Amino acid sequence: MADKITMGADGALQVSDNPIIPFISGDGTGVDIWPAAQHVLDAAAAKHGKTIEWREVLAGQKAFDETGDWLPQDTVDTFREYLIGIKGPLTTPVGGGFRSLNVALRQILDLYVCLRPVRWFTGVPSPVKHPELVDMVIFRENTEDIYAGLEVEAGTPDAKKMIEVLRDAFGWEIREDSGIGIKPISATGSKRLIRAAIDYAVKHHRKRVTLVHKGNIMKYTEGAFRNWGYELVREEFADVAVGWDDCGGKPGDKILVQDAIADITLQQVLTRPTDWDVIATMNLNGDYLSDALAAQVGGIGIAPGANINYVSGHGIFEATHGTAPKYAGQDKVNPGSLLLSGVLMFEHLGWVDAADDIYRGLEATIADKVVTYDFARQMEGATEVKCSEFASAIVDRL
Repeated sequence: MADKITMGADGALQVSDNPIIPFISGDGTGVDIWPAAQHVLDAAAAKHGKTIEWREVLAGQKAFDETGDWLPQDTVDTFREYLIGIKGPLTTPVGGGFRSLNVALRQILDLYVCLRPVRWFTGVPSPVKHPELVDMVIFRENTEDIYAGLEVEAGTPDAKKMIEVLRDAFGWEIREDSGIGIKPISATGSKRLIRAAIDYAVKHHRKRVTLVHKGNIMKYTEGAFRNWGYELVREEFADVAVGWDDCGGKPGDKILVQDAIADITLQQVLTRPTDWDVIATMNLNGDYLSDALAAQVGGIGIAPGANINYVSGHGIFEATHGTAPKYAGQDKVNPGSLLLSGVLMFEHLGWVDAADDIYRGLEATIADKVVTYDFARQMEGATEVKCSEFASAIVDRL
């Protein structure tokens, strides 16, 4: 009998060998990549005596076609009840409705961490000389910053009112034809994100956590994020971590917490990748940085992602790319992003052996040059296979 995943009194997930996990197959190429990913996940789980009862819920175009709602309340309730879920890419409605279904799910369930590990798999085509040096984990804050969606449109009464309020209250002169956006960054949101990053570094024996910000310009938002991070290290992690200013860059056997300006970060992750380990940053910076890093190791087609609330236990693991509708139903595209997001899910559940098997199977398949079209066109002597065939080749190598 299948069981719900629950949160124990000790703050750890309680996971049986037969959990119920909700899934959204996704729009566009979701019809191809979800069955492929599921095939591999089921095979790896079965190898270790585990099974998953997958429970489909709807969101995006499929939900709208069947229910008239882009994000049915039943879907939200199911994710809330069963704690852990996985999803393919979703269409965002144009001209109304949600700003983004992905952002909506993150905000409704308060999934404050966007976790994006970036590593290279042997044989994956890359535009950089040494992709094997890239091994970074991004903790991107998911609920605040520009992505909070607190905006008013230029030329509207709301924009006019906002401009008048800012002029009267602060003396700020803003052009009358401006749209206005609010950028909230809180101590609460910053510290819980940075706390999760440092906890991860401790658990995974990482050496360095870098707070990435633009605090030299935005002193009271991004600069505050930096300052709150160093405060947190002193308040909660003094036994295992130390800030740069408190050790002169010589942490001894502790984790070094440092900070870097966002623009130089985007240069140095290319030129000095071994200097980077765990990165904690805000929403917009994290969006740019995670895609830029993914490009170094093969692109977002093979980049995993997770949205997690470590306090409540909720997590949704997702493909990080778009729906690519022109390829939908062709059994063509690379299922790597969704599959590796499932591997992240297995690791989160404590199914580390099954996760490691998938990593090895994926790498062995690529090393044999059995790949989908996106990699085949960049590799000499490759055997191009369909999406489903790629999944079967991984299973054969588990």
